Amino acid sequence: MAENGYTDLEKQKLLLQQHEEKHFTSSEIIRDIIIGLSDGLTVPFALAAGLSGANVTSSIILIAGIAEVAAGAISMGLGGYLAAKSEADHYMRELKREEEEIISVPDAEAAECGEILAEYGVEPHEYEAVVNALRRNPQHWLKFMMKFELGLEKPDPMRALQSALTIAISYIIGGLIPLSPYMIFPVAKDAVIASILITILALLIFGFIKGHFTGEQPLKSAIQTAFVGAIASAAAYSIAKVFRV
Repeated sequence: MAENGYTDLEKQKLLLQQHEEKHFTSSEIIRDIIIGLSDGLTVPFALAAGLSGANVTSSIILIAGIAEVAAGAISMGLGGYLAAKSEADHYMRELKREEEEIISVPDAEAAECGEILAEYGVEPHEYEAVVNALRRNPQHWLKFMMKFELGLEKPDPMRALQSALTIAISYIIGGLIPLSPYMIFPVAKDAVIASILITILALLIFGFIKGHFTGEQPLKSAIQTAFVGAIASAAAYSIAKVFRV
């Protein structure tokens, strides 16, 4: 039906163009950055504090810290790669299985389609046309079942590599922050104080930003993140003091 010179389809397209939704769509990248930075700030910080408690020189702490950051970045990046690769492999297995079911038992899959739509309050006489339309287009039907029956979205083919690099780089950036004072102060006792101050500040800032993106209260997230880092470093420092030879 035309109204004001526009068809219903043209009106719908016009409304979509005028209504721009602003949703955050990079949650996977943010998740990888959070994983890398949180471990990168905490683990080398605790290591450096522990070695400082053992009264070793700043140069030794720096060498050990850089070695840990390198090993940690590789390990964390590899973990991110394998996790993303596993998700992609799982999607492809389910895609193949769902495709076979659409071919072998189409009526059962159509019934599942109707059941899914009924969960959203669509009546049988209303969703029958939708189900028939999907059956005429197997590729759209397959996508519908993957998303609404299994809750699976097609992964980005570059996701595994992107995850590995994001986590590894974030770990390196986070790890260099608590180690930076040991590059400046030759005496470990002086360096550890500076390391504690800048790392706690970095943890507070990181926790605040993390809270903003994850939906937590930013101030609460900042305090919790800094508290965890402080506990880890204090534990490492105390253990080194107790077992110092």
